[in-house]
Amino acid sequence: MAADSDLIKLYSQRILALAADIPHRGALKAPQARVKKRAPLCGSTVTVELCLTDDKVSAFAQDVKACALGQAAAALLGQHVIGRTRLEVEAARDALKAMLKFDGPPPGAPWEGYEVLEPAKEYRNRHASIMLALDATAEAMAEAEHAACA
Repeated sequence: MAADSDLIKLYSQRILALAADIPHRGALKAPQARVKKRAPLCGSTVTVELCLTDDKVSAFAQDVKACALGQAAAALLGQHVIGRTRLEVEAARDALKAMLKFDGPPPGAPWEGYEVLEPAKEYRNRHASIMLALDATAEAMAEAEHAACA
């Protein structure tokens, strides 16, 4: 019974609602950068495309093929990513990783909502999928700093 209740907590209604409503799905016509990340253990993938203006995300698209937890993490990213700098994205990524691996607090403002993923701390095999969207976005931002958006 405890295992069933843990899974129910892990796949809460909030997680499922986020997974069903991922912002910025699709592709950009002329992205400055495109990065695809894959979680080797489960096969989840996230592809991110973006453009920067004044070092901030001005256009963003994502293609998410992941478990509900990876989808929820991508949805949260999509809610907050426009207008963010690479340092802000990297700070959110690092905070999320610390939350999952070291029981740290969830990412703070302006990245509200990641606390919904706290029950996943116990499921290390899910961590890579949860990290995909932020990892891909940080890498794409680094690439975009060296390109021009058409």
